[in-house]
Amino acid sequence: MLIPIKLLNFAAQTAFLAFQHYIVMLGTIVLIASNLVPRMGGDHVVPVACVVGLGLFMRGFPLLANCVEIGLPMLIILVICQYLKHLHPRSRPILERFGLLFCVGIVWAFAAILTVAGAYNNVGEQTKMSCRTDRSYLISSAPWVRVPYPFQWGAPIFRASHVFGMMGAALVSSAESTGTYFATARLAGATHPPAHVLTRSIGLQGVGMLLEGIFGAAVGNTASVENVGLLGLTHIGSRRVVQISTAFMIFFSIFGKFGALFASIPLPIFAAIYCVLFGIVAAIGISFIQFSNNNSMRNHYILGLSLFLGISIPQYFVSNTTMEGHGPVKTDGGWFNDILNTIFSSPPTVAMIIGTLLDNTLDARHTINDRGIPWWKPFQHHKGDVRTEEFYSLPLRINEWLPSRYL
Repeated sequence: MLIPIKLLNFAAQTAFLAFQHYIVMLGTIVLIASNLVPRMGGDHVVPVACVVGLGLFMRGFPLLANCVEIGLPMLIILVICQYLKHLHPRSRPILERFGLLFCVGIVWAFAAILTVAGAYNNVGEQTKMSCRTDRSYLISSAPWVRVPYPFQWGAPIFRASHVFGMMGAALVSSAESTGTYFATARLAGATHPPAHVLTRSIGLQGVGMLLEGIFGAAVGNTASVENVGLLGLTHIGSRRVVQISTAFMIFFSIFGKFGALFASIPLPIFAAIYCVLFGIVAAIGISFIQFSNNNSMRNHYILGLSLFLGISIPQYFVSNTTMEGHGPVKTDGGWFNDILNTIFSSPPTVAMIIGTLLDNTLDARHTINDRGIPWWKPFQHHKGDVRTEEFYSLPLRINEWLPSRYL
C-alpha cells in the first residue's frame, strides 16, 4: 500500500501547486477586468530579464496601498513564511511549496470578516473596490455555466489601423515573453533557451492570440511573469503542474460561480504577492551578469542606461496617455501612433532595444569575452548542449511526427 499512498500524495501536491499557479494568474485577470475593460469603448539579456520584473512596479505597492489593512499583512505574512520554514525540517517543504496558498486563505478570510462586519460600508468607491470581497456582486452576477464559442460578439471586423496597432502589441508581447523565457529557464535549472525554442514559443503565442480573437477575449496573451516568480518561490519547475493549472483555468472560466468566488479575492492581496514574485524575477535578471565581466565599465554603462531608460521612458509614455488611450506620439497617422505608443510603453521592449543596440555597436568586436559571448554561444545551436533535448522537447511525443524544421 505504500506505492498508492505515495502516488496519491504526489498527485495531491501537483494539484495544489497547479491551483496555486491558477490563483497567481487570477490576479492579473481580475486586474485587467477591473481597470482595462471599463476604459474600453548577450549582456543585453540582463536588462531585459530584469525589467520584466521591475517594469511592473505599479502593480506592487501602489496597488497594495489602496487597502493597506489587507495588503500589508499579506506582504508581512509572506515574508514571515520564509523564516518559519526553518523552524522544523517537516515545515520546510510545506511552507516552501504551499505557503502562498496559506497566506492567501488567511488574509482573504480576514478581508471577508471586515466586509461582513461593515468596515467598508461608509468609505469611497475606490476603497470598496479594493477592499471588499463582494465588490461588484461578482458571485451573484456570474452565470453557473457559460461555454465560450467562436465569434460570440459578432463577425470579425478588419481595419488597417487595428492591424497595425496589434502589430505593435505583438512586438511588445514578443519582447516581454523573451525576457520571461530567460528567467524561467534560470529558475527551473534548465540550460539557456536556444534560438529555435524562443521562436517556437513566440509562434505558439501567436496561435494563442488567434484563438483568443476567435473566441472574443478582451486581450491577447503573453508569458506570465508572476508564475515565473512562483517557480522561484516554490522551487518546483514542473510541466505537469502548469498543464493541470491550465485545466483549472478552463474549468473556472466555464463554471462562472466558482471562478467568481476566487475572483472576489481583493486586489491588494495579489499586489502583495507581486511584490515578492516580481522581485524574484528582477533578481534573476540581474544574476545573468555573472556570465559577463562584472568589472567592465562598458558593461556597467550599457546595463545602467538600459535599466534606467527601460523604466523611465515607459513611465513617461504611460503618464502622458489619456483615458481614451491616446499616447504622447501624435501624428496624422493613427496606426503609426498606436505602434510607437505601444512599443515605448513597455519596459522590457525599451530595455531590449537599447541594450541590444549598445551591446552590438559599442566596442563590440574587442570585448567578446567581456560580453560573455563564449558562454552564450554553445546554446545558440539546435544541438549546442546535450541537455537541450531533455529540457525543451515537446510534450506528448510531438517531436516524433513534426518535421524537424518546426522544432
